[in-house]
Amino acid sequence: MKIVVVGGTGLIGSQVVTLLRDKGHEAVAAAPTTGVDTLTGEGLAEVLKGADVVVDVSNSPSFDTEPALDFFTRSARNLFAAEKEAGVRHHVGLSIVGVDQVPGYGYYEAKVAQENAVRGSGVPYSLVRATQFFEFIAPVMDMSTEGGEVRLPSLRLRPIASAEVAAAVAEAAQGEPSNGIRNIAGPETHGLDWFGELTLAAKPDGRTVVTDETASLFAGMPDVLTGDESAHLSAVRYEEWLQQH
Repeated sequence: MKIVVVGGTGLIGSQVVTLLRDKGHEAVAAAPTTGVDTLTGEGLAEVLKGADVVVDVSNSPSFDTEPALDFFTRSARNLFAAEKEAGVRHHVGLSIVGVDQVPGYGYYEAKVAQENAVRGSGVPYSLVRATQFFEFIAPVMDMSTEGGEVRLPSLRLRPIASAEVAAAVAEAAQGEPSNGIRNIAGPETHGLDWFGELTLAAKPDGRTVVTDETASLFAGMPDVLTGDESAHLSAVRYEEWLQQH
């Protein structure tokens, strides 16, 4: 199959492309650096010629409400118009566990708008919702550092390795459209502050974690980011992942 991976040069997309190529598919990475821009529509018609499946793992460059909403809705509009023209038969999207249960948080509302665009597109689809990536914890810690303190809330998370997310997305792309959602999550639930402490225990750099419910991007979020009993749990624990990265 020809499978076009929008955002195919990023953290998840590059892994998806590799996994699909290893399975013998014609996986094409579509991104501004490869001449494809979903915001303007540039390159979409050409890259989608002969495509059976489109995987969209692209991401907004901003977490702010208006830029994120513009990115996801405008990209979806251009992408689905091109998919219909090309006769694409399956669209696979990546979203966030609990995304529709976080009112007032702009980036999540933008992702909900993207999901709604997928459902309303008329193209058969599969949605994969993942919890936060292991790779995201260190950047959140850096953004929440004040002097020698890393200020993090105790909000419960069940993060997952990006490799597991990429595997789930690649699996969906090779299957039939579900016209529904599959939730995936990591094997352990702990507070974000706990994950910060574990990170610094494995890779000490002189900083210490201070629990602060008003700090970080996750301040004030409801406790909905871990998924429920329907979520497929990965096997890789954060502590094991840290040892390898």
